[in-house]
Amino acid sequence: MRFQRTIKETVVCTGIGLHTGRCVSLRLSPAPSDTGIIFIRGDKDSEIKATVENIVATDYSSTLGFNGSSIRTVEHLMAAIAGLNIDNLYVEVDSQEVPIMDGSAYPFVDLIMKSGIVQQDRIKQYIKIIKTIEIIEMDRYIRIEPSPFTAITYVMDFDHPLLNKQKFIYHYSIENFVEDIAPARTFGFLKDVTNLKEKGLGRGGSLENVIILDDNDILNKEGLRYSDEFVRHKVLDLIGDMALLPMSFIGHVKACRSGHRLNTKLAGSILENRDKWVEAGQIEEDIAV
Repeated sequence: MRFQRTIKETVVCTGIGLHTGRCVSLRLSPAPSDTGIIFIRGDKDSEIKATVENIVATDYSSTLGFNGSSIRTVEHLMAAIAGLNIDNLYVEVDSQEVPIMDGSAYPFVDLIMKSGIVQQDRIKQYIKIIKTIEIIEMDRYIRIEPSPFTAITYVMDFDHPLLNKQKFIYHYSIENFVEDIAPARTFGFLKDVTNLKEKGLGRGGSLENVIILDDNDILNKEGLRYSDEFVRHKVLDLIGDMALLPMSFIGHVKACRSGHRLNTKLAGSILENRDKWVEAGQIEEDIAV
């Protein structure tokens, strides 16, 4: 049996928005049991609950919106929250985007760990998958299958010498998340930079927060944190997007070339197919995201 968890003390960090290029202040504060994750736009005096129903855009990041207010690029922070089994949290920002930090989830993990984590008084509930749910679109697919534990298998295959046919199998535990997934950084292609900026995106991107690839190699002088950092980051994104479910899940997600749109589409499909899962509350802490 696992009880819900929140952080111990309020913690703050600042950074740049990947797409807006604006300086952002982020504040994480404890929240009561059964609150969930609530984003607060301090500059708009508005609240947005982190649920898949509030997804309003998935182009190059996951964006939540409610009542005319939105918050962009939530996936890395949501991955850190899920990876550390945090259930209730207030997330206050003074702009329209979560800061990108170094392009991974690790700075958020570090922030949460510095705050400390406390157990609360309500039992944590889970979505336990009992029948497969699958979405296929051309050469991309994502599915979730019944499993006694939480796992993700991701296959990526880009037309690039460093990105073709990478595969990563992730079995959830806090230790595995912190060591194997959280430090993996986001990546992009040099050839797409101009196009992104013409769309008003990527204004805060740099070699400090994105792995940039040209036609053959990466431009970042420090190199990669893992030889397969790219596919690990795709797992990170998937964890963050699946964290928009109202409950953590028990099942095995298998994905090939999926991105934020397919990830969140699967989360929405899970909620729509109520006959394919059951609610569970008495399981071991280390088997659920």
